[in-house]
Amino acid sequence: MYKINSSACPYCKNLNYKVLFPVTDMFGKTRQLSKCQNCKAEYLNPQPNTEELLQAYDDSYYGGEADDSKFEGLVERMIEYFRKKRANRVAKIIQYQGNVLDIGCGNGQFLAHLSEQGQIQIFGTEMPGNSARRAQKIPKLNLWIGELFDSPYGDNRFDAITLFHVFEHLVEPEAYLDWIYSHLKPDGHLVLSFPNIDSWQARFHKGQWLHLDPPRHLFFFERHPFIKLMQEKGFELKTELYFSIEQNPFGSFQSWSNRFHAKRELLFEHLKGNREYTKDNSKLSLSIEKLIYFAVSPALILSDAIASIFKKSATVEYTFRKI
Repeated sequence: MYKINSSACPYCKNLNYKVLFPVTDMFGKTRQLSKCQNCKAEYLNPQPNTEELLQAYDDSYYGGEADDSKFEGLVERMIEYFRKKRANRVAKIIQYQGNVLDIGCGNGQFLAHLSEQGQIQIFGTEMPGNSARRAQKIPKLNLWIGELFDSPYGDNRFDAITLFHVFEHLVEPEAYLDWIYSHLKPDGHLVLSFPNIDSWQARFHKGQWLHLDPPRHLFFFERHPFIKLMQEKGFELKTELYFSIEQNPFGSFQSWSNRFHAKRELLFEHLKGNREYTKDNSKLSLSIEKLIYFAVSPALILSDAIASIFKKSATVEYTFRKI
């Protein structure tokens, strides 16, 4: 199981690694990004301990208890648009019928949109907290609150299982993949997205890259090693999507901003309404940064479109079929 401050690879548990560069997390602790010489995962070293993870996932991460969303105002409305787009993609994959499980379903809104796409039964898992309380309000959602491995679902249950920017957070990622494989129906689909550690953003910004998100993001995979390990698990790659207006332009802007601040992800936390984290910074200066971002976003979107051609965008979404 999980070892406190372990230097072992979080995926394969191998201890043979190469240090790549230092990374300072949001609490000021410096770690390294290391590369496993066995499975080729790149990961935080040492891994955060239980207390550090509890601190990283406090209520400020999920948004205030009274709020219905993690972000505020216009940002949340934009995210809602992209949730609908994801729901459309998944509904098409399963031909608008079947059972779908979203692991780490957050507030459940993606599943709510999916349920409107046809004869689709929706299931979600979420850890206890504000997101789970929001998800409980979703009509027709079969919600499991707690650890995935304690859930009541039987084998060969789901036509599709989704993990949208959840995989990189997992303490036991290989065990999750094994669970997913056994719980998918034959020819069922796995759709997952995560940061692309081989992106131009990641390689240029290194420790300042937004999507490192230390200490929450525990590990990363490049394209070829990940596809290989998924094939070994019994999955066939069907599609891969790199262009993301939702994730990648802002990732570029925040990574540049990180270079000029003592604390990382200030604008991101400001947009979440995390006043405690940003209290030492002028609200006016962060609001100006937000305006600058919207001004330069067309150029950043164009940059991401070019990067996606070469599969070097900051995030990637894969669709695999169980074989």
